[in-house]
Amino acid sequence: MLAGDSDREGESPAGVDELLVEDFGQRIGRAMGWPPMAGRLGGVLMLSPDPMTMTELQEALGASKGSVSEMTRLLITNGTVERVKVPGVRQAGYVWRDDAWSGCLQHQLDQTQQLFELAQVVRERGADMPETQQARLRDMHTYYAFMVRELRRLLGEYQRLHAG
Repeated sequence: MLAGDSDREGESPAGVDELLVEDFGQRIGRAMGWPPMAGRLGGVLMLSPDPMTMTELQEALGASKGSVSEMTRLLITNGTVERVKVPGVRQAGYVWRDDAWSGCLQHQLDQTQQLFELAQVVRERGADMPETQQARLRDMHTYYAFMVRELRRLLGEYQRLHAG
């Protein structure tokens, strides 16, 4: 459960629905391959109307500074959260990006592009291997070429929808 007491069952003092945050932790965390804490942190930030400091996130999640720091880095890397300067506050703030889903898809595209580049290299280096291995390397190359092309298309389509 999230830290803090509230007059309303299932709600933290900041008005964030604890059950919804727990659902984020389990479902988004599992689907994205993130630890549950990353999903919970993402849920808190997605539902927060304002940037939150590391201290506020620790209190909201009942988590250690190290855990919150590690999870914010993970979410920043995955394109869903960004670090911001909050006027009048010494600590950095963290927010759910307005374009978080584009950021998430861009992260997936970047990872897939790296694997496509690997597929290109290993296909070339494996040119002297037996046909079975060469076929596997060609399949890898074909797969990642397809994925990069389609992820680029999807990202562009989503960004057009999001901008409209």
